[in-house]
Amino acid sequence: MRHSASIRESRSTLVYPSLSFLFKYSSGLLLSLVLTLSACSPKPQTLVFQGPTMGTRYNVKVVTKAQDVDQAQLQQRIDATLVDFNFIMSTYIKDSELSRLNKAPEGGWLSVGPSLYYLLDMSKQMSELTDGAFDVTVGPLVNLWGFGPDKTGGTLPSEEKLAEVKQRVGHHLFALDLEKSSIRRDADIYIDLSAIAKGYACDVLAGLLTEQGFSDFMVEIGGEIALKGRNAQGDLWTIGVEKPTLGHEGAVQAITVSNAGLATSGDYRNYKEVAGQRYSHTIDPASGRPITHTLASVTVIAPTAAEADALATAINVMGPEKGMAFAEKHGLAVYMLVHEAESFASRYSIAFEKYLLL
Repeated sequence: MRHSASIRESRSTLVYPSLSFLFKYSSGLLLSLVLTLSACSPKPQTLVFQGPTMGTRYNVKVVTKAQDVDQAQLQQRIDATLVDFNFIMSTYIKDSELSRLNKAPEGGWLSVGPSLYYLLDMSKQMSELTDGAFDVTVGPLVNLWGFGPDKTGGTLPSEEKLAEVKQRVGHHLFALDLEKSSIRRDADIYIDLSAIAKGYACDVLAGLLTEQGFSDFMVEIGGEIALKGRNAQGDLWTIGVEKPTLGHEGAVQAITVSNAGLATSGDYRNYKEVAGQRYSHTIDPASGRPITHTLASVTVIAPTAAEADALATAINVMGPEKGMAFAEKHGLAVYMLVHEAESFASRYSIAFEKYLLL
């Protein structure tokens, strides 16, 4: 008998972000009028909003000429949106929508809210595109290696335990029903959205700001970024690709970008050491083990921050050679920093060249 359950939650009110950046070009006469009026218009100001979220921090910069923006109210809306987002997507909140999904019985169709369904559907598409290099069911392996909510001590999993856990990993182990906004778990899978959730949260805030009438802003959460319009100087947003080391702060490459999402994945911030051996937090779903190749970090620019987030994770799993071949095949804007002796070598795809600030 098929079991049916519902995990809809009244707080699951996040809507899909509006991320189509369309521009209408004025006629010469209208442009002349705008230029004339602009001399008398207020100068753009940058409003900054910051706070904690998802185990990290968010930073939002909004550029506007409006003098009557209620900054306190906008701050509250940003915070409230992120609280709702966490209550849907977090594996650290025991009664979040995702946590309850992970505890639900196998084999039955479970109704989920629109935001969770949207991200599960995008995740499944990313898994298929990357041949499994990106996989949100990798959670049991993440937990096994001590990088999940229940962190383990300084021990490594046995081969037997690794083989057992791998049986619960694979994007083919869950199905989606668009018409019913439902998911069916065909095994005891544990879905972990941490490799795409921060990017999607950036998109959600970008949608919120767009709905509020803002057209120039930068949203950053834990290194994932959504960008729209221009900065206060009227230029494209300038972003620095960070050095992939903990001891040397700064950027190795500046890029200019707008109306896009950007994400970086690397092996240098989240890792553990056991018996003098360093283990990356990025797990290869195919092997079930932390990655061991020479790719130190990869930065991806995509139409949305969620896509950039997922693709950066996938390419980080693939490694420098396979990852760059994948980027070129699909026309992706990708920038890599690769370990070479005591330094790093930069590599980038053809599609990334236009973003480089020389």
